[in-house]
Amino acid sequence: MIAYLKGKIIKKNSKGIIIDTGNVGYFVSIFRNLLADMEEKMETEIFVYTNVKEDAIDLYGFKTEDELDFFTQLISVSGIGPRTAVEALNIQIDKFKSAILNEDESFITKIPGIGGKTAKRLILELKDKVKISDISNLSRPHGKIEVNKEVIDALAKLGYQKAEILESLKDLPKEIASPEEIIKYFLKHA
Repeated sequence: MIAYLKGKIIKKNSKGIIIDTGNVGYFVSIFRNLLADMEEKMETEIFVYTNVKEDAIDLYGFKTEDELDFFTQLISVSGIGPRTAVEALNIQIDKFKSAILNEDESFITKIPGIGGKTAKRLILELKDKVKISDISNLSRPHGKIEVNKEVIDALAKLGYQKAEILESLKDLPKEIASPEEIIKYFLKHA
């Protein structure tokens, strides 16, 4: 099983790259966001998921192990194959993980190949696997806020839904940073 490749990109197209690793060229499917950063004749290294089928062996490439891990979580959901998972990764991964945590079916169904039933199944199967700490930052008007699992867990124990909590935290003023201040702010403005 091929898990990692390092070499020179000898050809690039809209679906992926051919990477030369010591006189052997491998075609690796790459999602658009990563593909945009790659150029022909560039040295690169990628983590690889090898998908073995009856009639083909397909390689899917990722910049980090975290991207590869999320990809394998996605394809573990019934109804989501590697090509659909690559389409899903074309969206910013943090936004996609937020949509799972927020149970935002309408966002997820915008991905080609994912319908309503599959979106529900994906949310059901992954919402406990995707951790809030996996999401590096949530956007807000004044910049970024580090998502704090303790704050989310404390507010969830008070009966608030994760989607409601995350939505309210997007408007959190910059100067409020400690977990206690965040909880107080949330309770005043919820």
